Amino acid sequence: MMRRIWMVAARDFRATIASKGFLLGLFVMPVLILIIIVAIPRIMNSRALQVRGDVAVIDPTGSVLPLLRTALAPTAIAARRLQAGRLAMPPMGPGALPQGFARPAGAASLPLLKILSLPPDTQASQEKPWLIQADARQQPSHLALIVIHPDSVVRGPVATSYGSYDLYVSKSLNEATESVIQDGVQQALIAARLKASGINQDALQSALHVAQPNAILVVASGQRSSNRVISRLLPFACGLLLFIGVITGAQILMTSTIEEKSSRVVEVLLAAVSPLELMWGKLIGQFGVGLVIVAMYIGLGVVGLAKFSLLRFIDPTLVVDLLAFYCITYLVFGALMLSIGAAANQVADAQSLMAPIIMLLVLPYVLTPFIGQAPNSPFSIAISFIPPVNTFGMLARLASSTPPPQWQVWLTLLAGLCAAAAAVWFAAKIFKIGLLMHGKPPNFATLIRWARMA
Repeated sequence: MMRRIWMVAARDFRATIASKGFLLGLFVMPVLILIIIVAIPRIMNSRALQVRGDVAVIDPTGSVLPLLRTALAPTAIAARRLQAGRLAMPPMGPGALPQGFARPAGAASLPLLKILSLPPDTQASQEKPWLIQADARQQPSHLALIVIHPDSVVRGPVATSYGSYDLYVSKSLNEATESVIQDGVQQALIAARLKASGINQDALQSALHVAQPNAILVVASGQRSSNRVISRLLPFACGLLLFIGVITGAQILMTSTIEEKSSRVVEVLLAAVSPLELMWGKLIGQFGVGLVIVAMYIGLGVVGLAKFSLLRFIDPTLVVDLLAFYCITYLVFGALMLSIGAAANQVADAQSLMAPIIMLLVLPYVLTPFIGQAPNSPFSIAISFIPPVNTFGMLARLASSTPPPQWQVWLTLLAGLCAAAAAVWFAAKIFKIGLLMHGKPPNFATLIRWARMA
């Protein structure tokens, strides 16, 4: 008996895996995910078109201009980008450049801004035409004109706030470089004000900076590193893997059964094996298909987490839990879809019967992120013990930052196994009668009557 079951399972597994449609669907999404993981960061960090140009400054205070030269040097720009998390590259050392320039070697995406000093009494209205003039090479290199207010460093006798600055830009200045200039002016003004007030800027920044550590999750089995972003995304990711594996295997199981029934192939198969052997063979075969899909996505997830050095935040036992709950969930929904496939004569006939089952599969999957955010709420605890959605609820709780007690996990496994046994028993009854039945498509009442008759 077992040999015939494995023969049917191997036949279904090979037929599904070797089909072009399945292979295309299997590899397209992982390839897209791999591109996002590998290619996108490289594209984002690749060298962009370098901006070169002059920035004229009118500084009546006399103290902002030297600090502005330092703040708009490419090394300082790179340091600010790194600190803000916008560019994952360390500041580089300056190279040999013409006077007025400073840039890190190889930093082609950083703007090269030459700071021009204008007399303090220069009127801004006289210099505005300079912004629309081209240089000797007929290129628009005149980028911006900065006018520092006289009270921007030292407040007036009755003033309650500092002055600011005016910024005039040319149409050739892009938005990114304009933000760089504004950040530089802001940093230079703050440094000048602190210096004028006799405050050490380095000491102040050191006092204001507090390093934020990663939280350490303490559980009964010990402690491990925790990450809030991973804790929020992991329940949804586990639910998605469970959903993809089950829905793929279960739908293929239903459609292949309907096709074999409508083409009379099932009659040939039943001449060699019993209905129960055929049912178990098909269940096991498509279980292997779903397992291949789940394993591929788990592998991609591990690669992605390792790429961003986040693998240490994942408990390895979560993979075992995912596979265990996948087995139970697949048996429940796979058996139900198999019974629909055995009862229906065409795929269109199965749509009305399939809709409630798909809803039972989609609803807990949608709820997984909410369960992960409140894993110990009464709703999350209750849904962990209600088949057939209990596997999604418990897996989301296990993937959260506060996993449930172990006795609850075992209780969910027991409830899931009971639901799987009931679903397989129901499918076996329907399979015996419905597989050779043709004519009017049945409804749920008919399926229940068949189960009672068998």
